[in-house]
Amino acid sequence: MRGLLTPLGWGTAAGSVLLYLAGWWLGYPEPAALGLAGLVAVALGLVWTLPGPRLDVDREIAPTKVARGEPAVGVLHVTNRGRTIRAGLAARDVAGSTAVGVDVPRLRPGGKRTVTYRLPTDRRGEIPVGPLRLVRADPMQLARRVREYGTPRTLLVRPRTVPLPLLPSGRAHHLEGPTSDRAPAGTATFHSLREYVRGDEMRHVHWKSTARTGTLMVRQLVDASLPTTTVVIESRPEAWPDGDDFELAVDAAASVAVGACNANFPVRILTGSGVVADTRGGPEDAEAVLDRLTAVTPAEGPQTPADVVRRVRPGGSLVVVAPGDTDLSRIATVRGRFDRVAVLRVRPRGPAAVPPGLTVLDFGDLDELAGAWRRELRR
Repeated sequence: MRGLLTPLGWGTAAGSVLLYLAGWWLGYPEPAALGLAGLVAVALGLVWTLPGPRLDVDREIAPTKVARGEPAVGVLHVTNRGRTIRAGLAARDVAGSTAVGVDVPRLRPGGKRTVTYRLPTDRRGEIPVGPLRLVRADPMQLARRVREYGTPRTLLVRPRTVPLPLLPSGRAHHLEGPTSDRAPAGTATFHSLREYVRGDEMRHVHWKSTARTGTLMVRQLVDASLPTTTVVIESRPEAWPDGDDFELAVDAAASVAVGACNANFPVRILTGSGVVADTRGGPEDAEAVLDRLTAVTPAEGPQTPADVVRRVRPGGSLVVVAPGDTDLSRIATVRGRFDRVAVLRVRPRGPAAVPPGLTVLDFGDLDELAGAWRRELRR
């Protein structure tokens, strides 16, 4: 806890001293009286903020994970444990580089107030929130007392997504029976044990583990032959002079990856800096993919999308998210390594010559991407 004069308080104190000395030296009582009044006001301001408030303060973030642009709020709970009314309280929070202020209403003894305030979510990333500072100032804003409460927390602003089904090449091929654009639950090898959830088939229950743990456990099976959806994001800074275009690129990559995960297909995400995620697919992996894409930023490096792709195992679908002026001919050189290659161009200035074997989808926002994606599925 610390108490101090505000800039206005320091200015008032300095001016009051000068007025008092000048009035006394020159023999003018009016300036001296005015200076004395200013000093008294500063002293009263310090006395106003002097008693340490007995407060219980708790701050929550709701929710702790949001998509870019969605609302997130800080929820402040303040309880007055003292015997006097507390007024002039203001909370000061910091979310990333943004300062957030909120006034706290008067608190009677034993009273409790809950105040909410918006947190910035316009930029993707791990946003540190806090520490929370509670500021008590006198009515004339000459003095203030600041106390920190709690520890900093993290708000995860994740990429925005739109529903995108798998492209036709992302199919599970079985030796018997039809193909499907969704991976069936458990058609090949044992992967792990997990707790039973409603809808699981009883034939997958692992009775020995159930007896040992006292919790109904089921076998999680995966099909090792399922094709992987590989998503590559062009991440060189010089490729993205407009930061908003890069944000849209990450949103598009997240939409493709989450769609594949929700269909229970393996997903692999890469940038020029390396592997972002390599998952087996499933709703839990979809959440993990969004969390990991939160931290993706442009990074220096010589690797183009084509260079990145040459380092990964072939097969399945390849989706490259790149700026509108990307060189399609270089991406076409890896066409033979994958069942299907799609390039998502962010806000191109015009159409481009498409090399054979490539699918090119141009878009300026996520809704436009979803429309182009659906049209491609119908072809």
